[in-house]
Amino acid sequence: MPLFANNPDRTSWLHVDKNSDFPIQNIPFGVFLTRDDIITIGTRIGDTAIDLGALHQLGYFEGIPLTDDIFLQDTLNDFIADGRKTWRSVRNRIAEIFDDSNDSLKHNVKHKEIVLFRLDEIEMQLPVQIGDYTDFYASKEHATNVGTMFRGADNALMPNWLHLPVGYHGRSSSIIPSGIPIHRPNGQTLPAGADAPVFGPSKLVDFELEMAFITTDANDLGEPIPVEEAEEYIFGLVLFNDWSARDIQKWEYVPLGPFLGKNFASSISPWIVTLDALEPFRVDTPKQSPKPLDYLQFKGKKSFDINLEAAIKPQGAKETIVSRSNFKYMYWNMAQQLAHHTVNGCPVNSGDMMGSGTISGPTEDSFGSMLELTWRGEKPIKMKDGTERKFINDHDTVIMRGYCENDDVRIGFGQVKTELLPVYKK
Repeated sequence: MPLFANNPDRTSWLHVDKNSDFPIQNIPFGVFLTRDDIITIGTRIGDTAIDLGALHQLGYFEGIPLTDDIFLQDTLNDFIADGRKTWRSVRNRIAEIFDDSNDSLKHNVKHKEIVLFRLDEIEMQLPVQIGDYTDFYASKEHATNVGTMFRGADNALMPNWLHLPVGYHGRSSSIIPSGIPIHRPNGQTLPAGADAPVFGPSKLVDFELEMAFITTDANDLGEPIPVEEAEEYIFGLVLFNDWSARDIQKWEYVPLGPFLGKNFASSISPWIVTLDALEPFRVDTPKQSPKPLDYLQFKGKKSFDINLEAAIKPQGAKETIVSRSNFKYMYWNMAQQLAHHTVNGCPVNSGDMMGSGTISGPTEDSFGSMLELTWRGEKPIKMKDGTERKFINDHDTVIMRGYCENDDVRIGFGQVKTELLPVYKK
């Protein structure tokens, strides 16, 4: 089915700022609470939120085989489970409805009052019920930096790293949408020079600049997904801040990997940008050497040119951008990640989320975590207010943004914004 929604020449009768992340060519999907306290599935063009449940009830999706309640739900899971044909049909129809040349809704004041909302009239929710969450460790620059810190340059990458997308199973219950604050976690740490651990607040809370992709129902137990088919089961992407407590993580991670140092919170942007919307921004995956095993070999451009940035905003001060990176730096692409995840027959469901792992680039200003940016705290970063940061302080707000841009269009993700509060106290 053609991607009519991606037509770069299309303009909308809704107002869209020149540098908006959400032109009519984007049409992301999310879930929001309306001014009438009704939860609905929606999309966004410019700074206008669109109630797809109301649009459907008013007959604007006639001819597309949708159940009556497909958009009248508090998650996107069922819509995602309908598959790519449905997603494309709905995006194409939305583009048609809001095209500047289409008068069907444009001049219907009564319908517009029901369907359209200002952003200050809605409250964004978690877009999917995340049944399972996997986090990969797929940036070669990041893995090399961390390995160098803890094992030395000669042993930076573990022997398996260049042969498979390393990952671990995370905790979906602590994934939250942008805007919800989190608390500094408590846990066990081993102070420098000590022989026994102590319990208390983490002193090394860090962000991880990531993206995550959302899957649809893909396979039965025992059935692998071939790498060449993997993208058929990827609905779209969000920005992802996978918070980390480095001191807790360092003490606990041997032999089974991340646990309490990672599962206290992960934050995502609320609008899912579809893989279809990102189609114009495909790029080559970095050269992989040695050549991957057959089941991980692919053809074509499977990576995406997505500009990323992370900023820290101290309480009462202006933000300081501390990192500028790009999703295209990922050594293992999404198709390879999903193919590897299922090669043993692991089933994937609608609404599952796969984190990319920290996305670091080749230069120091493109590193995707404070662990790397300050090199374990040895090189503090100065904020605009004159203070310094080795890691994240209480009441700091971490803001991440992402967008794609070419000569024709800009497609963005908005932001994921989270404040770190002190340790939770009753």
